[in-house]
Amino acid sequence: MTTGFRAQDAVDHARARWRSDVLPLLETFGRIPNLSPDFDPGWQEAGHMDRAADLMAAWASARDLPGAAVEVVRRPGLTPTVLVDIPPTDPGATGTVLLYGHIDKQPPFDGWTAGRGPWTPTVEGDWLYARGVADDGYALPSALVAVESVAAAGGRHGRVVVLAEGSEESGSPHLPEVLAHLADRIGTPDLVLALDSGSPTYDRLWVTTSLRGALVGTLTVRVLDHGVHSGEAGGVVPSSFRIVRLLLDRLEDATTGDVLVPELCVDPPDWAIEAAREQAAALEAAGPGASPFPIVARLALEGTDGVDRVVRNAWRASVAVVGADGLPSPTDAGSVLRPFTSVKLVVRIPPTCDAGAAAEALGRTLTADPPYGAEVTWEPGQASGGWAAAPLAPWLAGALGSASVAGFANPPARLGEGGTIPFMGWLAERFPEAQILAAGVLGPGSNAHGPDEGLHLPTAERLTGALAVVLAAHAGRPGG
Repeated sequence: MTTGFRAQDAVDHARARWRSDVLPLLETFGRIPNLSPDFDPGWQEAGHMDRAADLMAAWASARDLPGAAVEVVRRPGLTPTVLVDIPPTDPGATGTVLLYGHIDKQPPFDGWTAGRGPWTPTVEGDWLYARGVADDGYALPSALVAVESVAAAGGRHGRVVVLAEGSEESGSPHLPEVLAHLADRIGTPDLVLALDSGSPTYDRLWVTTSLRGALVGTLTVRVLDHGVHSGEAGGVVPSSFRIVRLLLDRLEDATTGDVLVPELCVDPPDWAIEAAREQAAALEAAGPGASPFPIVARLALEGTDGVDRVVRNAWRASVAVVGADGLPSPTDAGSVLRPFTSVKLVVRIPPTCDAGAAAEALGRTLTADPPYGAEVTWEPGQASGGWAAAPLAPWLAGALGSASVAGFANPPARLGEGGTIPFMGWLAERFPEAQILAAGVLGPGSNAHGPDEGLHLPTAERLTGALAVVLAAHAGRPGG
């Protein structure tokens, strides 16, 4: 740790600045409907993404960050990226910390509680409700306040680069070109922290050490040129919905949810099982309120016990039908055998699974030998690999411990995250010697992507303070 650095002062400074400076920014940011490109093909004409990027850049430019360079990086046809390059406290310091976040948002979704809305930020107690504030608008301002907090607590930091992109919710399709364009300017970071992950409980610093990959696409089954009265065709023309069911049965066991395609399955390593035990124990201690999803009463969860459920979520493949077409609402449905059924699938794959091989196997499994000779098409979309962290350097393991105790008054814990951040895998390939981790605020009640997305303000404050402790430790590491 940096000589003279006072960790508690950094945490206190982060908390004070967060409420006075970051919260008003996020209330403004929350009003901007800057949907990710996959959900708004007209995003360039709408201008919302530019508004969000300019808002973040203007706020960053006004911070007390000596020598910082702030820019909105714009490339033709790509969403804007906010880049903040902060020089080290000591000119001769070595090493670069790259802090990652994103500013694009998911669609609004239905079901928001009365008085709340995706584009009408609302503060209720310890929560700020609006789309995109927790996923991931908080990241850039929290990173900058953390840098400020290091200096305010008598510490020093190395070079810090903060990058907030605009296409993450679409699988980051624009990010590779942006990173290539910025390669010389970013340099070679030795520590990468993505601030876009989760925290199963709010009582400690959760460090994400693995992420699953994702395969996204649309499966369509067509059996007729147009709808036909079910009394005439039923029992003769096979239902397109039933054929979809048959094809999905090729992917997963409908009873257990286990994925059946070998190319989509990987055995978790021993350290992942150990981390799952830690996570399961923490969740059990936190009680039923720690569940990240509002299950219906008496629902039987998949998995044999808490540890097995953590492993299933972090290291097993899963299939989710997230959208459908060709199905009228029940109130509009007549007695018609429909001509087609389309379903959008999101297939999560293990962190170390080969995404290319998995994608090929998925398409082959769904389209080979169509039942009844039906017209079956698979339109692949996102195919992102997962990521698993390398072992922590001793200085970083110690820094995370100090950061969690200072910010949360509890030791840290490891998290195997079921979601996908393509950026992590790309950075691991580009910077194989760097320490790469993720952390975030998406815990119980945050409901990212769904109705009532909320940011737990005390957790955002504590995470910001903990980040300041890590930045100070990076400056004081051996060779720093």
